Amino acid sequence: MSEAIYDIPVRKISGEESTLDEYRGKVQLIVNVASKCGFTPQYEGLEKLFERLGDRGFQVLGFPANDFLGQEPGSNEEIRQFCATNYQVQFPLFSKITVTGPEKHPLYRYLIAEMPQAQGRPEMEENLRGYKIEPTKAPEVVWNFEKFLVGRNGHVVGRFCPNIAPDDPRLTQAIETELDKLG
Repeated sequence: MSEAIYDIPVRKISGEESTLDEYRGKVQLIVNVASKCGFTPQYEGLEKLFERLGDRGFQVLGFPANDFLGQEPGSNEEIRQFCATNYQVQFPLFSKITVTGPEKHPLYRYLIAEMPQAQGRPEMEENLRGYKIEPTKAPEVVWNFEKFLVGRNGHVVGRFCPNIAPDDPRLTQAIETELDKLG
């Protein structure tokens, strides 16, 4: 099944059809992102991770999604511009997709099937309920900025809820562990 992730059609934010095959052999952090979310400042931390670890075979991949309270309403071009202007994002962004529910993108079907449980989920659900928001039912993505860590072999090796920031040791240590493995 590890080959499957590389065959899933995706579209770059520019509109160009693609797959994740160009990231084969790299450690990937796949994140559903949004421009108008309380977690949006995580773009800065994601970019720092990408800049710090990119030369070791690490790749951040951002997938904008408008699934949670309409927090990603913009067009692909507006999203690209927002990320470049406000967070100097250099890591690849892809066209807006759906990450939860019956219409979820095949990439997210794959990611969730490979790793149904996310670290930090109970705390994240409590956080959402504090804002009077009923969380999605597990194993669905709970909110914007959920992170899937994919090893060099194409298997999902970790999943982190949005409340686990890019500089959280639980995430950074998992990334380092994967980078230390030979491809």
